[in-house]
Amino acid sequence: MIKAIFFDIDGTLVSFHTHVIPQSAIRAIAAAHAKGVKIFIATGRPGVIINNLSALQERNLIDGYITMNGAYCLVGDEVVYKSAIPAADVHTLAQLSVARNFPCIFVGEHDLCLNRPDRQVQQVFLNYLEVTSLPVKEPSTIGLQDIYQMTPFITTAQEQEILPLLHGCESNRWFPAFADLTACGNTKQHGIDEIVRRFGLPLQETMAFGDGGNDTGMLQHAGIGIAMGNAADEVKRYADYVTDTVDNDGIVKALLHFGIVSESDLSDL
Repeated sequence: MIKAIFFDIDGTLVSFHTHVIPQSAIRAIAAAHAKGVKIFIATGRPGVIINNLSALQERNLIDGYITMNGAYCLVGDEVVYKSAIPAADVHTLAQLSVARNFPCIFVGEHDLCLNRPDRQVQQVFLNYLEVTSLPVKEPSTIGLQDIYQMTPFITTAQEQEILPLLHGCESNRWFPAFADLTACGNTKQHGIDEIVRRFGLPLQETMAFGDGGNDTGMLQHAGIGIAMGNAADEVKRYADYVTDTVDNDGIVKALLHFGIVSESDLSDL
């Protein structure tokens, strides 16, 4: 019996086309929550730019958050887990960003620093993710606070050159333009472990939904891993089940398929 469901945001809960959660998904999640299923977010976004979940938040349908690809996990105001990147790695990447002239975002606990911003950064955040306001500090503050995620705008070839220089980091990439770097061991699947430990839930009674490269580990790790129909084939092969796309009611179809909710549950809302 599934007791907890973990949802990625972009491309899973939220459509890249409409930038909102489909009404069918909201209704299905509300029905599952009403039956006692815990609902969690598992995202690469830091909390300061989670701006598209109000349809769930306003109905108190979210029980906790795995953010920054597992580096920072929250239940309400309680920080369940956090793990900063080694300061030496932060310093190294900040220097490389300047020397090789690529943008890089350094994410702290409540804000972020943006080094070498360019038009590509603006296009990704404003047009693709619809983040219209970033709580940005000056690059000079890098190194004065703990950094939990670094997002360099680099190619995969550049990533292969740079990552060996960051001895305490691992990389997740879910968008071609950038990579998300966290301290080694910080992943969405590790975030799931922290959350289920906090709630005393069995891992085998969890379900995870995702669509990106940074979701593959949690799709394998959860009791049931579900890939969205819009996921790449490389992601789908890690899933136990492939549902429809986010825009074609993929979430509700999967929850109905596994009996998490029924048609009568949905009609009762």
